[in-house]
Amino acid sequence: MTQHISNTGFAPLAQVEAYWEALRGSRLMPNRAEIDPRGIEQALEYSFIVERIAPGIARLRIAGSHLSDLMGMEVRGMPLTSFITPGSRRQISDILEEVFETPATCSLQLHSAKGAGLPPLDARMILMPLKSDLGDVSRILGALVSVGEMGRSPRRFDVTQSALRPIVSGTEAPVIKRSQPAVEPDKKPTLSPEAQKLQAGFNEQSVPFRSETPRKDAPYLRLVKSDD
Repeated sequence: MTQHISNTGFAPLAQVEAYWEALRGSRLMPNRAEIDPRGIEQALEYSFIVERIAPGIARLRIAGSHLSDLMGMEVRGMPLTSFITPGSRRQISDILEEVFETPATCSLQLHSAKGAGLPPLDARMILMPLKSDLGDVSRILGALVSVGEMGRSPRRFDVTQSALRPIVSGTEAPVIKRSQPAVEPDKKPTLSPEAQKLQAGFNEQSVPFRSETPRKDAPYLRLVKSDD
């Protein structure tokens, strides 16, 4: 895909943010396990979840098709800074630490400069923290939306503006009521192709770190005796 023209502008960002706010309620943030792709089905192609692997570094665990289109390849496992120009990567790393540590949410305005086969492209990104299954703040639910002709890939962006909003516990979030269609007991709701593609990723299970210790039936140290 060499072009992307969005008919909804940056509306998917508001959908993902509203879903996160509704899940968290009066808490600091929701848990990663609470995220259900059906809740943001209309914005799935723009959505992602990143995992913190080191200070200022977060890799994509789940990513919608729009992110792959921007890079021209599968982006799962890549660092979030892959979408950012070298000159703005330090800023993104600092923002990631603020989102994880404060905690806070962040909205960013991005711009990709014009080049050969590359029309100028504007984009926006939102970042919202999540608690992992172990209780630490090591995940982020986000969305990245570009509007206009994509041109050839990959497309990387400069950060032109960012806004951090610290999260205050106990702050009431807007309550979003959704009417769910009746589902027969022996049937499950039908997911769109995009939702089916990402369902397994959203349902991933965290595996706690376990250190390997020597077997009880094997000696840990062996004394070597020499008469020399």
